[in-house]
Amino acid sequence: MTPPEDAPGTDLAVVIVTWNNAQIIADALRSLLDDLAGSRLRYQVWLVDSASSDQTVEIVRGDFDDVILLENERNIGFAAANNQALRLLGFGGPSQREKPTAVYLLNPDTVTHPGATRLLHDTLMSRSDIGVVGARLTFADGSFQHSAFHFPGLRQLWAELFPTPGRLIEGGFNGRYPRSLYAGALPFDVDFTLGATMMLRREAIEATGLFDEGFFIYCEEVDWAWRIRKQGWRILCVPRAHVTHLGGVSTSQVRPSSLIHLWKSRLLLCEKHYPAWKRQLARRLVISGMRRKMRKLQAEEAELRAAFRAIIEMAKT
Repeated sequence: MTPPEDAPGTDLAVVIVTWNNAQIIADALRSLLDDLAGSRLRYQVWLVDSASSDQTVEIVRGDFDDVILLENERNIGFAAANNQALRLLGFGGPSQREKPTAVYLLNPDTVTHPGATRLLHDTLMSRSDIGVVGARLTFADGSFQHSAFHFPGLRQLWAELFPTPGRLIEGGFNGRYPRSLYAGALPFDVDFTLGATMMLRREAIEATGLFDEGFFIYCEEVDWAWRIRKQGWRILCVPRAHVTHLGGVSTSQVRPSSLIHLWKSRLLLCEKHYPAWKRQLARRLVISGMRRKMRKLQAEEAELRAAFRAIIEMAKT
């Protein structure tokens, strides 16, 4: 696709990646566009479709003329699809295009509440050392959802793979921030925000590069946030910016294969950011945890058994 003409002085470019999201994409785009219309921000909205087999593309093309639509012939993965739009926006290499001041990576399984986008942008621009901000997320029924986390370590691996008391799962042991921070009015520093609402400053993107496309799906935002934090940028969660996040709509369609993608990405994250001793220990935990899961499977759960075996083999290499 030939990218659209530069929009001089663009404050915000929103990038949404879809894959078979026909049931939810209209709500996501309408709520976002309604919020942007009242924000006084100069914006563009980009949607990259990863070869959906449902009506996602037809809905966007038919009902949302202002959305810049990129259609891929195959699913190239979440990281690569976002990078596709980012490169057309001028990032990731030499470009004469005038880049937007900020880029907002938004999931299609979201509903934006009034004022959220402007609050995120204002917070991002409030200090020169802030590189990333993310919204406070809730589930569709309004219940609490963790929106940001500490970078994953061995304790989080243990909590996922082995029996762990609930108080530890909901606490710092498992990388969670206190719920009281989300209930407050002030933004708070975090290691990373969920990729569902990840708004990045232009300078942070230029300093750290784009998504690592070695992550097909999962953990790509953790890796990028880790690189951003290592360069000294702050990352904040903004409680007053509220977005409903349905969660897992695309990935839930292919559970065994999504498990393999998840653990392939987690192992890659360990390789990139852990010292050697910690990588080895993490791999042993994964192997032991997957074997434990396999012992609990029923005979008819052959696909899951194969997925766990594949994960064990990945952890051995």
